[in-house]
Amino acid sequence: MQPGLLLPPADVMDPTGVATTAEQLGYGSVWMPELWGSDAFVQLSAVAEATEEVRLGTAIANVFSRSPAVLAMAAATVDRYADGRMVLGTGVSTAKAIEDLHGIDYENPVRRAHETIAVAQRYLSTDEERVSYDGKMIQVEDFEPLGRDVPVYHAALGPANRRVVARLADGWIPHNVPFPDLPEAFADIEETADEAGRDASEITVAPYVPSAVSDEDPDAARDAIRGHVAYYVGSGEGYRKAVAQRFPDGAEAVADAWRSGDRGDASDAVTDEMVDALGVAGTTEQARDRLDELQDGIVDLPMITVPRQAAGEMAMDTIQALAPDQ
Repeated sequence: MQPGLLLPPADVMDPTGVATTAEQLGYGSVWMPELWGSDAFVQLSAVAEATEEVRLGTAIANVFSRSPAVLAMAAATVDRYADGRMVLGTGVSTAKAIEDLHGIDYENPVRRAHETIAVAQRYLSTDEERVSYDGKMIQVEDFEPLGRDVPVYHAALGPANRRVVARLADGWIPHNVPFPDLPEAFADIEETADEAGRDASEITVAPYVPSAVSDEDPDAARDAIRGHVAYYVGSGEGYRKAVAQRFPDGAEAVADAWRSGDRGDASDAVTDEMVDALGVAGTTEQARDRLDELQDGIVDLPMITVPRQAAGEMAMDTIQALAPDQ
């Protein structure tokens, strides 16, 4: 698969303009993030109208703030606008976002993910059987499916959430799982998929690949990755745990500095080894070589993710440097 590109939020750059550029540069897919400020599905509808062939995905839509029916309707709507190019990317987000932003209890996130995906898939089904589901958290009864063939990718870090991927999802979106640890993490998915009678080789491995390129100042590019890693490790416990699997002391140092309010110290605590294991950075040659290494391994679809710390000229340099057609 050709690399995908995570589109910037509207307050950073125009996502539709970046998407059309990405399509011209040969990216195979573009993905719209969502936390606060812009609705991912609305943005992707605009992108669908402006593009012709590139696939479109959410990365990610959380499983708490929309019901399975709303997720399915939104994905189906974009899929119609995009002539079948839509991918629904889901995730459990964080307690901070779900409780403090949406005002919803962050209760049983893995179970919520399983049931939400299961119901959304049935609503999106091309089968004619009407949809009913009696789960522990979600119950629905007697509605017709929408008839859209929309793959579902799920963002999962811990082993329980990876089992959701194994049982239900078409793709796995890991974020801040160190690249060298991806094969071992995917082995858990393979085992559970086999138990569920699924072929794990058909599950697309599509990690976020934080990327920053500068031929003039490669150290600044690496610092952009440091800032990105510091933000996630410092503000999300799931991310900290994922990084700590390989870098226990480093992750703790980053998180401690972040909690103390010193963002600069948190970024400085991200070591060179952590940068190399969690991102792609440096000159064009260095970054492309690293990206090639990832694609030679377990990664099927790297999602190039340009951090906010690389916004501006470095962002466009990165998008162009790592483009498939360059």
